[in-house]
Amino acid sequence: MTVAIDVSELKEQLAGNNPPVLLDVRWSLGDSEGRRHYREAHIPGAVFVDLDTELASHGEPSDGRHPLPDVADLQNAARSWGIGADSRVVAYDNSGNLAAARAWWLLKWAGLTDVVLLDGGLAAWTAAGFDTAPGDEIPAPGDVELTAGHLPTLTADDVENYSGTLLDARAPERYSGETEPIDPKAGHIPGAVSAPTGANIDADGRFLAADALRERFAFAGEDVAVYCGSGVTAAHQIAALAIAGVDATLYPGSWSQWSNQPNRPVATGPSPR
Repeated sequence: MTVAIDVSELKEQLAGNNPPVLLDVRWSLGDSEGRRHYREAHIPGAVFVDLDTELASHGEPSDGRHPLPDVADLQNAARSWGIGADSRVVAYDNSGNLAAARAWWLLKWAGLTDVVLLDGGLAAWTAAGFDTAPGDEIPAPGDVELTAGHLPTLTADDVENYSGTLLDARAPERYSGETEPIDPKAGHIPGAVSAPTGANIDADGRFLAADALRERFAFAGEDVAVYCGSGVTAAHQIAALAIAGVDATLYPGSWSQWSNQPNRPVATGPSPR
């Protein structure tokens, strides 16, 4: 599976007869200014995607902070981005694809097959000396049809009874319970193994080589599920696992859901249990 392409390949595709739909998914926890950053400078032709409103739904705290959107709402959003039935889609951000991977995973979950990430994101594009553009891009509407469930997911009940390797993609200090900046409880799901998402990429925000990722995840086996704080950066872990040749499952509710359900067990410290 091709998960990511480099900037030279994207540059060539954008100059071709059938350029990809380019999605700018700038978002990070604690920074709500993604659209402003996009308007200041983005890859020419890219459409801004609002992660909070277009790549998630909103419900009760017990649903988590970024529940999966209704597929009909996602389809409407995807059409507004200009995605058609035969479109290739390239998503990027400016944080090592930790946010853009949510769009990558979600569109694949909804049935698109030709979706990739721009390795290194906007930083790699500008480092290569390629131009950026300000303002907004308004694409022609697309006609894509989406259906849910093309990638596997787990519910909280599934996770409590899961027999495979469960990876916690958050930072080590959140996994251990040393700190918790946003969710109501500190710690991790009992049995989960700490595997911080930041270790999937190098200092330039590019994915590690496939061999390095295979070595990183060798302990996990083939039956692997991933969660994070709210199901966003866990998608990046799934992308990294895909590069390593492992098809992993997402727990979309993640810690934000688990910690908001009073009867769910919690572990603290550096060990899984």
